[in-house]
Amino acid sequence: MADDHTSKAWGIYNGVLDNYVKNDAIEYLAKNGAVLNNMFCTNSICVPSRASILTGQYSHTNGVYTLSDALNPDSLNVAKVLQKNGYQTAVVGKWHLKKEPSGFDYYKVLPGQGKYNNPLFKTKENWEDGYKGGVEESGFSADIIGDSSIDWLKKRDPNKPFFLMTHFKATHEPFDYPERHKKFLKDEAIPEPESLYDFLPSKSNRSFEGQQLEILTNRWLSFSKNGNYNADVKYPGMPFSIEGMSKKEIRSLSYQKLVKDFLRCAASIDDNLEKIISYLKMTNQIENTIIIYTSDQGYFLGEHGFFDKRMMYEESSRMPFVISYPKKIAKSKRLDDLILNIDIPSLLLDYAGIKSPDSFNGKSFKNALEYSKEFKSREHIYYRYWEHSPVRPAHLGIRSKKSKLIYFYGEGLNKNNTSKIKTSEAWEYYDLEKDPLELKNEFYNPTYKKDILKLRQELIKLKDSIKDYETTVPEIFEI
Repeated sequence: MADDHTSKAWGIYNGVLDNYVKNDAIEYLAKNGAVLNNMFCTNSICVPSRASILTGQYSHTNGVYTLSDALNPDSLNVAKVLQKNGYQTAVVGKWHLKKEPSGFDYYKVLPGQGKYNNPLFKTKENWEDGYKGGVEESGFSADIIGDSSIDWLKKRDPNKPFFLMTHFKATHEPFDYPERHKKFLKDEAIPEPESLYDFLPSKSNRSFEGQQLEILTNRWLSFSKNGNYNADVKYPGMPFSIEGMSKKEIRSLSYQKLVKDFLRCAASIDDNLEKIISYLKMTNQIENTIIIYTSDQGYFLGEHGFFDKRMMYEESSRMPFVISYPKKIAKSKRLDDLILNIDIPSLLLDYAGIKSPDSFNGKSFKNALEYSKEFKSREHIYYRYWEHSPVRPAHLGIRSKKSKLIYFYGEGLNKNNTSKIKTSEAWEYYDLEKDPLELKNEFYNPTYKKDILKLRQELIKLKDSIKDYETTVPEIFEI
Protein backbone atom coordinates (compact mmCIF):
# COMPACT_ATOMS: atom_id res chain seq x y z
CA MET A 1 0.00 0.00 0.00
CA ALA A 2 1.10 3.52 -0.79
CA ASP A 3 0.14 6.83 0.79
CA ASP A 4 -2.01 9.15 -1.36
CA HIS A 5 -1.07 7.35 -4.61
CA THR A 6 -4.17 8.52 -6.46
CA SER A 7 -5.68 6.51 -9.32
CA LYS A 8 -4.94 9.28 -11.84
CA ALA A 9 -1.23 8.59 -11.27
CA TRP A 10 -1.40 4.83 -11.88
CA GLY A 11 -1.53 4.93 -15.66
CA ILE A 12 -4.31 2.34 -15.91
CA TYR A 13 -7.44 4.40 -15.12
CA ASN A 14 -7.75 6.41 -18.35
CA GLY A 15 -6.59 9.69 -16.84
CA VAL A 16 -4.67 12.62 -18.31
CA LEU A 17 -1.43 11.32 -16.77
CA ASP A 18 -1.59 7.80 -18.26
CA ASN A 19 1.26 8.36 -20.72
CA TYR A 20 3.54 10.02 -18.18
CA VAL A 21 3.84 7.54 -15.32
CA LYS A 22 6.30 4.78 -14.58
CA ASN A 23 4.05 1.81 -13.86
CA ASP A 24 5.80 -1.37 -15.01
CA ALA A 25 4.86 -3.31 -11.87
CA ILE A 26 1.33 -1.89 -11.71
CA GLU A 27 0.73 -2.85 -15.36
CA TYR A 28 2.09 -6.34 -14.69
CA LEU A 29 -0.35 -6.83 -11.82
CA ALA A 30 -3.24 -5.39 -13.86
CA LYS A 31 -2.52 -7.72 -16.79
CA ASN A 32 -2.23 -10.69 -14.46
CA GLY A 33 -5.19 -9.91 -12.23
CA ALA A 34 -8.17 -7.66 -11.63
CA VAL A 35 -8.47 -3.88 -11.37
CA LEU A 36 -11.24 -2.33 -9.25
CA ASN A 37 -12.80 0.72 -10.87
CA ASN A 38 -14.99 1.66 -7.90
CA MET A 39 -13.08 1.03 -4.67
CA PHE A 40 -13.64 3.80 -2.11
CA CYS A 41 -12.46 4.67 1.37
CA THR A 42 -14.97 5.57 4.08
CA ASN A 43 -12.95 8.52 5.45
CA SER A 44 -10.29 10.00 3.14
CA ILE A 45 -7.44 10.66 5.53
CA CYS A 46 -4.43 8.44 6.32
CA VAL A 47 -4.88 7.29 9.93
CA PRO A 48 -8.63 6.51 9.79
CA SER A 49 -8.36 4.74 6.42
CA ARG A 50 -5.51 2.53 7.63
CA ALA A 51 -7.43 1.69 10.79
CA SER A 52 -10.46 0.72 8.68
CA ILE A 53 -8.38 -1.52 6.43
CA LEU A 54 -7.02 -3.36 9.48
CA THR A 55 -10.22 -3.62 11.53
CA GLY A 56 -12.84 -3.82 8.78
CA GLN A 57 -14.74 -1.07 10.59
CA TYR A 58 -16.03 2.44 9.95
CA SER A 59 -14.36 5.27 11.89
CA HIS A 60 -17.26 5.60 14.32
CA THR A 61 -16.93 1.89 15.17
CA ASN A 62 -13.16 1.56 15.64
CA GLY A 63 -12.83 5.01 17.25
CA VAL A 64 -10.22 6.32 14.79
CA TYR A 65 -11.84 9.49 13.41
CA THR A 66 -8.94 11.88 12.68
CA LEU A 67 -5.19 12.07 12.19
CA SER A 68 -4.71 12.59 15.93
CA ASP A 69 -6.40 9.35 16.95
CA ALA A 70 -4.60 6.07 17.61
CA LEU A 71 -5.63 2.48 16.97
CA ASN A 72 -5.98 0.62 20.27
CA PRO A 73 -3.62 -2.41 20.21
CA ASP A 74 -6.44 -4.43 21.79
CA SER A 75 -8.62 -3.89 18.71
CA LEU A 76 -9.30 -7.01 16.67
CA ASN A 77 -7.60 -6.73 13.29
CA VAL A 78 -7.07 -8.92 10.24
CA ALA A 79 -3.43 -9.65 11.16
CA LYS A 80 -4.48 -11.06 14.55
CA VAL A 81 -7.04 -13.35 12.92
CA LEU A 82 -4.54 -14.63 10.36
CA GLN A 83 -1.84 -15.03 13.01
CA LYS A 84 -4.20 -17.07 15.16
CA ASN A 85 -4.86 -19.32 12.16
CA GLY A 86 -1.21 -20.18 11.54
CA TYR A 87 -0.04 -17.33 9.32
CA GLN A 88 3.31 -15.60 9.76
CA THR A 89 2.55 -11.88 9.84
CA ALA A 90 4.64 -8.77 9.27
CA VAL A 91 4.28 -5.06 8.53
CA VAL A 92 7.09 -2.99 7.03
CA GLY A 93 7.03 0.76 6.35
CA LYS A 94 4.36 3.27 7.23
CA TRP A 95 2.19 2.44 10.25
CA HIS A 96 1.00 5.87 11.46
CA LEU A 97 -1.40 4.46 14.08
CA LYS A 98 0.78 5.62 17.02
CA LYS A 99 0.37 2.63 19.34
CA GLU A 100 2.48 -0.50 18.97
CA PRO A 101 1.39 -2.79 16.11
CA SER A 102 -0.42 -5.89 17.36
CA GLY A 103 -1.05 -9.12 15.51
CA PHE A 104 2.33 -9.02 13.77
CA ASP A 105 5.17 -11.46 14.41
CA TYR A 106 7.51 -8.83 13.00
CA TYR A 107 7.27 -5.13 12.39
CA LYS A 108 9.66 -2.48 11.13
CA VAL A 109 7.78 0.80 10.85
CA LEU A 110 8.35 4.51 10.42
CA PRO A 111 7.68 6.87 13.34
CA GLY A 112 4.66 8.85 12.13
CA GLN A 113 5.11 9.89 8.51
CA GLY A 114 8.81 9.17 8.65
CA LYS A 115 11.48 10.74 6.45
CA TYR A 116 12.19 10.10 2.79
CA ASN A 117 15.97 10.11 3.17
CA ASN A 118 17.85 8.19 5.87
CA PRO A 119 14.62 7.33 7.69
CA LEU A 120 14.22 5.98 11.20
CA PHE A 121 12.54 2.62 11.79
CA LYS A 122 10.96 1.28 14.96
CA THR A 123 10.96 -2.42 15.86
CA LYS A 124 10.02 -4.48 18.90
CA GLU A 125 13.50 -3.86 20.27
CA ASN A 126 13.17 -0.06 20.35
CA TRP A 127 9.44 0.69 20.33
CA GLU A 128 8.09 3.98 21.70
CA ASP A 129 4.46 5.08 21.35
CA GLY A 130 3.72 8.15 19.26
CA TYR A 131 6.13 9.63 16.74
CA LYS A 132 9.34 9.17 18.75
CA GLY A 133 12.06 6.57 18.61
CA GLY A 134 13.62 4.43 15.92
CA VAL A 135 17.02 3.66 14.42
CA GLU A 136 18.28 5.46 11.32
CA GLU A 137 19.05 3.58 8.10
CA SER A 138 20.89 5.04 5.13
CA GLY A 139 19.05 5.32 1.84
CA PHE A 140 15.70 6.28 0.35
CA SER A 141 12.61 5.14 2.27
CA ALA A 142 10.87 3.23 -0.56
CA ASP A 143 14.06 1.29 -1.33
CA ILE A 144 14.64 0.38 2.31
CA ILE A 145 11.00 -0.68 2.73
CA GLY A 146 11.16 -2.82 -0.42
CA ASP A 147 14.47 -4.45 0.54
CA SER A 148 13.33 -5.03 4.13
CA SER A 149 10.17 -6.75 2.87
CA ILE A 150 12.21 -9.11 0.72
CA ASP A 151 14.59 -9.73 3.60
CA TRP A 152 11.66 -10.82 5.79
CA LEU A 153 10.36 -13.09 3.02
CA LYS A 154 13.78 -14.74 2.81
CA LYS A 155 13.89 -15.40 6.55
CA ARG A 156 10.33 -16.63 7.07
CA ASP A 157 9.42 -20.28 7.65
CA PRO A 158 8.72 -21.65 4.12
CA ASN A 159 6.41 -24.31 5.56
CA LYS A 160 3.86 -21.77 6.81
CA PRO A 161 1.64 -19.32 4.93
CA PHE A 162 2.45 -15.62 5.28
CA PHE A 163 0.74 -12.24 5.43
CA LEU A 164 2.98 -9.25 4.68
CA MET A 165 1.91 -5.60 4.62
CA THR A 166 4.48 -3.49 2.75
CA HIS A 167 3.48 0.15 3.24
CA PHE A 168 5.37 2.94 1.49
CA LYS A 169 5.68 6.51 2.78
CA ALA A 170 5.54 7.64 -0.85
CA THR A 171 3.65 9.48 -2.33
CA HIS A 172 2.97 11.72 0.66
CA GLU A 173 3.92 15.39 0.66
CA PRO A 174 6.72 16.59 0.18
CA PHE A 175 6.83 14.08 -2.73
CA ASP A 176 10.59 13.51 -2.57
CA TYR A 177 12.33 11.06 -4.89
CA PRO A 178 15.66 9.26 -5.24
CA GLU A 179 18.45 10.72 -7.36
CA ARG A 180 17.80 8.17 -10.15
CA HIS A 181 14.45 9.78 -10.93
CA LYS A 182 15.61 13.40 -10.79
CA LYS A 183 15.51 13.87 -14.58
CA PHE A 184 12.29 11.87 -15.12
CA LEU A 185 9.75 14.11 -16.94
CA LYS A 186 12.21 17.02 -16.84
CA ASP A 187 11.38 18.33 -20.32
CA GLU A 188 7.72 17.23 -20.42
CA ALA A 189 4.68 19.50 -20.34
CA ILE A 190 2.15 17.55 -18.28
CA PRO A 191 -1.50 17.77 -19.44
CA GLU A 192 -3.75 19.73 -17.10
CA PRO A 193 -7.05 18.60 -15.56
CA GLU A 194 -10.15 20.34 -16.84
CA SER A 195 -10.91 21.98 -13.49
CA LEU A 196 -7.37 23.23 -12.68
CA TYR A 197 -8.37 26.88 -13.06
CA ASP A 198 -11.45 26.70 -10.86
CA PHE A 199 -10.64 29.82 -8.84
CA LEU A 200 -12.77 31.21 -6.04
CA PRO A 201 -15.60 32.07 -6.16
CA SER A 202 -16.02 28.69 -7.77
CA LYS A 203 -18.08 28.25 -10.92
CA SER A 204 -18.85 24.73 -9.71
CA ASN A 205 -21.14 26.01 -6.92
CA ARG A 206 -19.21 24.00 -4.36
CA SER A 207 -19.96 25.00 -0.79
CA PHE A 208 -16.43 25.19 0.68
CA GLU A 209 -13.05 26.77 -0.03
CA GLY A 210 -10.91 23.64 -0.10
CA GLN A 211 -7.14 23.14 -0.02
CA GLN A 212 -6.15 25.47 -2.86
CA LEU A 213 -3.00 24.65 -4.82
CA GLU A 214 -1.52 28.04 -3.88
CA ILE A 215 -1.17 26.83 -0.27
CA LEU A 216 1.43 24.37 -1.56
CA THR A 217 2.96 27.14 -3.70
CA ASN A 218 3.46 29.23 -0.56
CA ARG A 219 5.06 26.32 1.26
CA TRP A 220 7.61 26.00 -1.54
CA LEU A 221 8.27 29.75 -1.45
CA SER A 222 8.74 29.65 2.32
CA PHE A 223 11.10 26.69 2.01
CA SER A 224 13.08 28.48 -0.73
CA LYS A 225 13.42 31.59 1.42
CA ASN A 226 13.98 30.11 4.87
CA GLY A 227 15.39 26.67 4.10
CA ASN A 228 12.55 24.91 5.87
CA TYR A 229 8.76 24.68 5.99
CA ASN A 230 8.85 22.61 9.17
CA ALA A 231 11.48 20.35 10.68
CA ASP A 232 10.27 17.14 9.03
CA VAL A 233 9.38 18.42 5.54
CA LYS A 234 12.13 19.09 3.01
CA TYR A 235 10.91 19.79 -0.51
CA PRO A 236 12.85 18.62 -3.57
CA GLY A 237 13.73 20.75 -6.58
CA MET A 238 14.27 23.98 -4.69
CA PRO A 239 14.44 26.97 -5.03
CA PHE A 240 11.03 27.85 -6.42
CA SER A 241 10.01 31.24 -7.80
CA ILE A 242 6.83 32.84 -9.17
CA GLU A 243 8.21 36.32 -9.65
CA GLY A 244 6.37 38.37 -12.28
CA MET A 245 3.73 35.71 -12.96
CA SER A 246 -0.03 36.11 -13.28
CA LYS A 247 -2.52 34.24 -11.11
CA LYS A 248 -3.12 31.68 -13.85
CA GLU A 249 0.60 31.28 -14.60
CA ILE A 250 1.33 30.65 -10.92
CA ARG A 251 -1.25 27.90 -10.75
CA SER A 252 0.03 26.34 -13.98
CA LEU A 253 3.66 26.33 -12.79
CA SER A 254 2.64 24.97 -9.39
CA TYR A 255 0.68 22.18 -11.04
CA GLN A 256 3.65 21.17 -13.20
CA LYS A 257 5.94 20.98 -10.18
CA LEU A 258 3.41 19.11 -8.04
CA VAL A 259 2.72 16.45 -10.66
CA LYS A 260 6.33 15.92 -11.71
CA ASP A 261 7.47 15.56 -8.10
CA PHE A 262 4.52 13.26 -7.39
CA LEU A 263 5.22 10.98 -10.37
CA ARG A 264 8.95 10.82 -9.61
CA CYS A 265 8.10 9.85 -6.06
CA ALA A 266 5.63 7.23 -7.31
CA ALA A 267 8.27 5.78 -9.65
CA SER A 268 10.26 4.73 -6.57
CA ILE A 269 7.29 2.63 -5.42
CA ASP A 270 7.00 0.94 -8.80
CA ASP A 271 10.73 0.12 -8.70
CA ASN A 272 10.26 -1.71 -5.42
CA LEU A 273 7.05 -3.47 -6.44
CA GLU A 274 9.08 -4.83 -9.37
CA LYS A 275 11.75 -6.10 -6.97
CA ILE A 276 9.22 -7.87 -4.77
CA ILE A 277 7.43 -9.44 -7.75
CA SER A 278 10.79 -10.58 -9.18
CA TYR A 279 11.68 -12.22 -5.87
CA LEU A 280 8.35 -14.08 -5.77
CA LYS A 281 8.93 -15.27 -9.35
CA MET A 282 12.49 -16.35 -8.65
CA THR A 283 11.39 -18.38 -5.61
CA ASN A 284 8.40 -19.93 -7.45
CA GLN A 285 5.86 -18.30 -5.14
CA ILE A 286 4.16 -16.00 -7.63
CA GLU A 287 1.38 -18.43 -8.61
CA ASN A 288 0.40 -19.15 -5.03
CA THR A 289 0.58 -15.62 -3.66
CA ILE A 290 -2.22 -13.07 -3.58
CA ILE A 291 -0.70 -9.69 -4.38
CA ILE A 292 -2.69 -6.52 -3.74
CA TYR A 293 -1.45 -3.03 -4.45
CA THR A 294 -3.57 -0.10 -3.33
CA SER A 295 -3.45 3.33 -1.67
CA ASP A 296 -4.99 4.44 1.62
CA GLN A 297 -7.04 7.04 -0.30
CA GLY A 298 -6.88 9.21 -3.39
CA TYR A 299 -5.40 12.67 -3.81
CA PHE A 300 -6.14 15.90 -5.68
CA LEU A 301 -3.52 16.65 -8.33
CA GLY A 302 -4.88 20.02 -9.35
CA GLU A 303 -8.48 18.93 -9.90
CA HIS A 304 -10.86 21.68 -8.70
CA GLY A 305 -7.69 23.73 -8.09
CA PHE A 306 -6.90 21.49 -5.09
CA PHE A 307 -4.12 19.38 -3.65
CA ASP A 308 -4.40 16.98 -0.68
CA LYS A 309 -7.45 14.75 -0.01
CA ARG A 310 -10.17 14.51 2.73
CA MET A 311 -13.22 15.35 0.61
CA MET A 312 -15.87 12.99 -0.79
CA TYR A 313 -15.08 14.08 -4.33
CA GLU A 314 -13.98 11.23 -6.60
CA GLU A 315 -10.28 12.12 -6.80
CA SER A 316 -9.98 11.94 -3.02
CA SER A 317 -12.33 9.16 -1.93
CA ARG A 318 -11.54 6.69 -4.73
CA MET A 319 -8.85 4.13 -3.91
CA PRO A 320 -6.94 2.56 -6.81
CA PHE A 321 -6.76 -1.20 -6.32
CA VAL A 322 -5.29 -4.14 -8.23
CA ILE A 323 -5.19 -7.79 -7.15
CA SER A 324 -3.32 -10.68 -8.73
CA TYR A 325 -3.93 -14.33 -7.88
CA PRO A 326 -3.32 -16.50 -10.97
CA LYS A 327 -5.00 -19.59 -9.51
CA LYS A 328 -8.40 -17.93 -9.13
CA ILE A 329 -8.67 -14.47 -10.72
CA ALA A 330 -8.89 -14.00 -14.47
CA LYS A 331 -6.25 -11.87 -16.17
CA SER A 332 -6.97 -8.27 -17.22
CA LYS A 333 -10.32 -8.23 -15.42
CA ARG A 334 -12.12 -4.98 -14.57
CA LEU A 335 -14.66 -4.81 -11.77
CA ASP A 336 -17.24 -2.00 -11.54
CA ASP A 337 -18.91 -3.04 -8.27
CA LEU A 338 -19.01 -0.50 -5.43
CA ILE A 339 -16.42 -1.75 -2.92
CA LEU A 340 -15.18 -0.17 0.33
CA ASN A 341 -11.86 -0.28 2.17
CA ILE A 342 -13.61 -2.03 5.09
CA ASP A 343 -14.17 -4.97 2.69
CA ILE A 344 -10.45 -5.65 2.20
CA PRO A 345 -9.81 -7.65 5.42
CA SER A 346 -12.88 -9.82 4.82
CA LEU A 347 -11.57 -10.60 1.33
CA LEU A 348 -8.21 -11.66 2.74
CA LEU A 349 -9.82 -13.93 5.30
CA ASP A 350 -12.15 -15.39 2.68
CA TYR A 351 -9.19 -16.41 0.52
CA ALA A 352 -7.51 -17.89 3.60
CA GLY A 353 -10.65 -19.95 4.28
CA ILE A 354 -11.35 -18.11 7.54
CA LYS A 355 -14.72 -16.71 8.61
CA SER A 356 -14.73 -12.94 9.19
CA PRO A 357 -15.31 -11.86 12.80
CA ASP A 358 -18.72 -10.41 13.59
CA SER A 359 -17.01 -7.11 14.44
CA PHE A 360 -16.03 -6.53 10.80
CA ASN A 361 -18.46 -4.14 9.06
CA GLY A 362 -17.32 -5.10 5.55
CA LYS A 363 -17.89 -8.12 3.36
CA SER A 364 -15.71 -10.19 1.06
CA PHE A 365 -15.87 -9.51 -2.67
CA LYS A 366 -14.15 -12.76 -3.67
CA ASN A 367 -17.18 -13.86 -5.66
CA ALA A 368 -17.13 -10.59 -7.57
CA LEU A 369 -13.52 -11.22 -8.51
CA GLU A 370 -14.11 -14.82 -9.56
CA TYR A 371 -17.80 -15.06 -10.57
CA SER A 372 -19.19 -11.54 -10.77
CA LYS A 373 -22.73 -12.75 -11.53
CA GLU A 374 -22.95 -14.43 -8.14
CA PHE A 375 -22.03 -11.31 -6.18
CA LYS A 376 -24.73 -8.94 -4.93
CA SER A 377 -23.10 -5.56 -5.23
CA ARG A 378 -23.79 -2.62 -2.95
CA GLU A 379 -26.27 -0.14 -4.32
CA HIS A 380 -24.83 2.67 -2.20
CA ILE A 381 -21.71 3.51 -0.23
CA TYR A 382 -21.44 5.67 2.89
CA TYR A 383 -18.71 8.23 3.51
CA ARG A 384 -17.95 10.44 6.50
CA TYR A 385 -15.12 12.92 7.05
CA TRP A 386 -14.79 13.98 10.68
CA GLU A 387 -11.67 16.22 10.82
CA HIS A 388 -13.53 19.51 10.49
CA SER A 389 -11.89 22.80 9.50
CA PRO A 390 -13.42 25.94 7.97
CA VAL A 391 -11.89 25.32 4.52
CA ARG A 392 -12.67 21.57 4.55
CA PRO A 393 -15.84 21.17 6.61
CA ALA A 394 -16.91 17.92 8.21
CA HIS A 395 -19.40 16.10 6.00
CA LEU A 396 -21.12 12.83 5.27
CA GLY A 397 -22.65 11.49 2.14
CA ILE A 398 -23.94 8.70 -0.05
CA ARG A 399 -22.89 7.54 -3.51
CA SER A 400 -24.65 5.27 -5.96
CA LYS A 401 -23.17 4.24 -9.30
CA LYS A 402 -24.94 7.17 -10.93
CA SER A 403 -25.03 10.04 -8.45
CA LYS A 404 -23.74 11.46 -5.18
CA LEU A 405 -25.28 13.49 -2.35
CA ILE A 406 -23.12 15.21 0.28
CA TYR A 407 -24.26 16.94 3.48
CA PHE A 408 -21.75 19.41 4.97
CA TYR A 409 -22.76 19.71 8.61
CA GLY A 410 -19.69 21.80 9.37
CA GLU A 411 -18.65 21.20 12.99
CA GLY A 412 -15.95 19.20 14.78
CA LEU A 413 -18.18 17.53 17.39
CA ASN A 414 -15.28 17.81 19.87
CA LYS A 415 -13.26 15.18 18.03
CA ASN A 416 -9.45 15.39 18.20
CA ASN A 417 -7.74 17.81 15.83
CA THR A 418 -10.93 19.56 14.76
CA SER A 419 -11.70 23.28 14.57
CA LYS A 420 -14.15 24.89 16.99
CA ILE A 421 -15.30 27.24 14.21
CA LYS A 422 -18.60 26.08 12.75
CA THR A 423 -19.39 26.53 9.07
CA SER A 424 -22.74 26.89 7.35
CA GLU A 425 -24.69 23.75 6.60
CA ALA A 426 -24.79 22.93 2.90
CA TRP A 427 -25.71 20.24 0.38
CA GLU A 428 -24.07 19.15 -2.85
CA TYR A 429 -25.37 16.79 -5.52
CA TYR A 430 -23.55 15.43 -8.57
CA ASP A 431 -24.83 13.54 -11.58
CA LEU A 432 -21.89 11.16 -12.08
CA GLU A 433 -23.12 9.93 -15.45
CA LYS A 434 -23.32 13.37 -17.06
CA ASP A 435 -20.65 14.98 -14.88
CA PRO A 436 -18.08 12.36 -13.78
CA LEU A 437 -15.53 15.10 -12.98
CA GLU A 438 -17.99 16.79 -10.57
CA LEU A 439 -17.69 20.14 -12.25
CA LYS A 440 -21.15 21.38 -11.24
CA ASN A 441 -23.08 21.06 -8.00
CA GLU A 442 -26.64 20.42 -9.22
CA PHE A 443 -28.34 20.52 -5.83
CA TYR A 444 -30.42 23.56 -6.82
CA ASN A 445 -31.43 22.14 -10.22
CA PRO A 446 -35.14 21.14 -10.07
CA THR A 447 -34.45 18.41 -12.63
CA TYR A 448 -32.78 16.35 -9.91
CA LYS A 449 -35.28 16.91 -7.09
CA LYS A 450 -36.65 13.36 -7.22
CA ASP A 451 -33.23 11.69 -7.09
CA ILE A 452 -31.99 14.06 -4.39
CA LEU A 453 -34.92 13.23 -2.12
CA LYS A 454 -34.48 9.52 -2.80
CA LEU A 455 -30.75 9.65 -2.00
CA ARG A 456 -31.46 11.57 1.20
CA GLN A 457 -33.80 8.79 2.37
CA GLU A 458 -31.21 6.16 1.45
CA LEU A 459 -28.57 8.15 3.33
CA ILE A 460 -30.70 8.13 6.48
CA LYS A 461 -31.32 4.38 6.19
CA LEU A 462 -27.69 3.56 5.48
CA LYS A 463 -26.43 5.78 8.30
CA ASP A 464 -28.81 4.06 10.69
CA SER A 465 -27.94 0.55 9.47
CA ILE A 466 -24.25 1.03 10.27
CA LYS A 467 -25.14 2.57 13.65
CA ASP A 468 -23.67 6.01 13.04
CA TYR A 469 -25.91 8.03 15.29
CA GLU A 470 -23.91 11.28 15.51
CA THR A 471 -25.42 14.22 13.59
CA THR A 472 -28.94 13.89 12.25
CA VAL A 473 -29.64 14.33 8.55
CA PRO A 474 -31.93 17.39 8.36
CA GLU A 475 -34.81 18.07 6.02
CA ILE A 476 -33.28 19.26 2.78
CA PHE A 477 -35.50 22.26 2.18
CA GLU A 478 -34.85 23.80 5.60
CA ILE A 479 -31.40 24.76 4.35
